[in-house]
Amino acid sequence: MTIQFNCPYCDALIAFPDRHAGKHARCLTCGQLFIIPSSDGEKPQKIEPKIQKAEPVPGFYRAVLVDSWRLLVGPQNSTSLGFVIAAVCFKFFLGTGICCMNYISFVVVWGWLLGFYLNIIYETAYDIDNLPEIYLGTSITFIWYVIKPLAVFLFTMVVVQLPFIIALAILQSPDLAAEDSWRAEIILQVLFAFGLFLFPAAILTMAVGRDFTLLRPDYVLTPIVRAFRPYLVVAGLLIAAGVLEMQTQQYTGQDVPAGAGHLLLNLAAQVVVIIAMRSIGLFYRHYSCYFAW
Repeated sequence: MTIQFNCPYCDALIAFPDRHAGKHARCLTCGQLFIIPSSDGEKPQKIEPKIQKAEPVPGFYRAVLVDSWRLLVGPQNSTSLGFVIAAVCFKFFLGTGICCMNYISFVVVWGWLLGFYLNIIYETAYDIDNLPEIYLGTSITFIWYVIKPLAVFLFTMVVVQLPFIIALAILQSPDLAAEDSWRAEIILQVLFAFGLFLFPAAILTMAVGRDFTLLRPDYVLTPIVRAFRPYLVVAGLLIAAGVLEMQTQQYTGQDVPAGAGHLLLNLAAQVVVIIAMRSIGLFYRHYSCYFAW
């Protein structure tokens, strides 16, 4: 049986199987969190954003390094983890797809995974300690679920790398003296690394604040400076996830042991990514007092 009701914020029509009654969910139109009602037409209870605390909430390191592993073993997360495993396997075995199928599968899988990551950040920030529910939608909405996260991540990366991009345009001038080229290379590497360091705070702003105007330098830098050591943990986890992902390979006809090893590495990378994304949401949950927005 299906329960139909309207979003308590934007009034969009929503439907869920009745077995989900009482669970937390999110409107895919406006992002409002609510509790799924038990009958048709019943108004769902909104989950209001928490009031920012005057002081940091203790327990950040335990929440990141210990409690995060419960996401991987809890039965309530089995469906979400199953979809992640299926998506990774789909991408892995279509690595040598016919014609352009490998590129299409790459875009579709990564678009869906990036949307899943944004939902992890958002729901973790608002005290939901399970993995997000899986929403596939219709054929049209599924395309939107793929394109939007790709655009959000790309836009955020461009914003944090603006100093690097501007410096690259200036320092790549043909008039630059040869003896200054090594200095230019060092400057570019430092600016690029600095942009990557800012990325977790910036993607947190986009996932939770959902407004590109919030990507102001003071909004992004203030929580980093005031909670520098916890932020190092967040940035370190995301860097580790990125490095591990760069070591992965897709299926290219390897023998069974080699292929199984590559597939396991792909899955291990997703474990680290999920924990890294949860750590970003936990950073907001524990240090929301440092976020001006």
